[in-house]
Amino acid sequence: MEESRRKFLKQSAIAAAGTYLGTMGLSAKSYGNIIGANDRVRVGVVGFSDRFKDSLLPSFLNHHKELNFDMVAVSDLWNYRRGLGVEMLKSKFGHDITACRNNDELYNLKDIDAVIVSTADFQHATHAIEAVNAKCDVYCEKPFAETMSDARAALKAIKASNQIIQIGSQRRSGGNYKAASQFIKDGKFGDITMVELSWNVNQPGRWRRPELVAKLKQEDTDWKRFLINRPFEEWDPRKYLEYRLFWPYSSGMPGQWMSHQIDTVHWFTGLKHPRSVVANGGIYQWKDGRRNWDTTTAVFDYGKENDPNNGFQVVFSSRMHNGDENPTEIYYSNGGELNLNTSKVSPKGGMTANAAKAMNMQPNLLPELKLTEQVEKVAASANTGGDKLTSNHMRNWMECIRSRQPTNAPVEAGYYHSIATIMTNAAARTGMKATFDEAKQEVMVGGKVFKY
Repeated sequence: MEESRRKFLKQSAIAAAGTYLGTMGLSAKSYGNIIGANDRVRVGVVGFSDRFKDSLLPSFLNHHKELNFDMVAVSDLWNYRRGLGVEMLKSKFGHDITACRNNDELYNLKDIDAVIVSTADFQHATHAIEAVNAKCDVYCEKPFAETMSDARAALKAIKASNQIIQIGSQRRSGGNYKAASQFIKDGKFGDITMVELSWNVNQPGRWRRPELVAKLKQEDTDWKRFLINRPFEEWDPRKYLEYRLFWPYSSGMPGQWMSHQIDTVHWFTGLKHPRSVVANGGIYQWKDGRRNWDTTTAVFDYGKENDPNNGFQVVFSSRMHNGDENPTEIYYSNGGELNLNTSKVSPKGGMTANAAKAMNMQPNLLPELKLTEQVEKVAASANTGGDKLTSNHMRNWMECIRSRQPTNAPVEAGYYHSIATIMTNAAARTGMKATFDEAKQEVMVGGKVFKY
């Protein structure tokens, strides 16, 4: 019955399209993938996480009625969270929700059109592969992958499919970020000479879940399925719930925070990854058994491959023991700066007329201007309550499911930020400079491939 419904809707759409497919630039096959405007899109939830319930769900709720989307099922390994998910979604959507113990059960339902993946960092790539193999469109939280083997496998599977994917890099749906990208690409900013990125918080409990850890029992979940392809470790509820603190389940700061900011570098410049990364840091404040640093500084060399005369430096710094949750992103050129916190371009720090005259050069100070009238401020909290950037990003995914057009953050965005975060993690774990082997698509340290 379900397949007949989909077939009828698609065939009707193709028939109605008739002779104008060519003028729209669509083949009959691609047009056949467009879900009819009156056909409700049924979404499944992969991982009933804090991020999902406090940010992604509110964003979805902002648009689902207008765009005719529904949520019908939730998959979570832990019976407690699975139950919470069913209860919450039932209250929001007013109908029964199917509870699935794992993703096999979810995709066996056969009536899921799309999924939102918000699981542990190291699971995102695998869960995206499962989704596209089940012919579902995907909203996949970042980081896209924490190892290059996972990243390559997910990129291959998604590129081979006809599914729509949105990587959870919501800056790509912000008006001020789009304006900054265009300003730089139009050549108005000049050559980038440096980028400063920072993300500082002062939260002893950031990424800790002590109350949930106390509730979690091994018999209530599936530890083996949770680990996927990671080396086996004995059961530990902290690693299950506080995974962001423990490598190899998460790289911590690089995957969680830096992935957002470094993505803008790739987007604005067209560069795919750094040429090299070095990193330093440690666990200086929160001695709570974590493996991942609470303080990180990473320095990147960006530019065209094998061209030392072309490039710029990027510095990412982050601390978890002193900060105001106001991530900083400032781009510098010889003529001034572009500040994404204020959405302003200014001549601040640029070469003055006197300095240019002394060097027999033309002054190149940038003008003072606003990129946009309204700054779409980044929400640094993990649980943002449907902030404007995330809401815009969710809507873009939903609209692209109907149009079958590329999303603002396609799979390549996730693949490229993964290269940068894995290089940073490799540098941090080994104390050596990390580089990228373009031919092998591998992160290298000390002449060896970095794996864990």
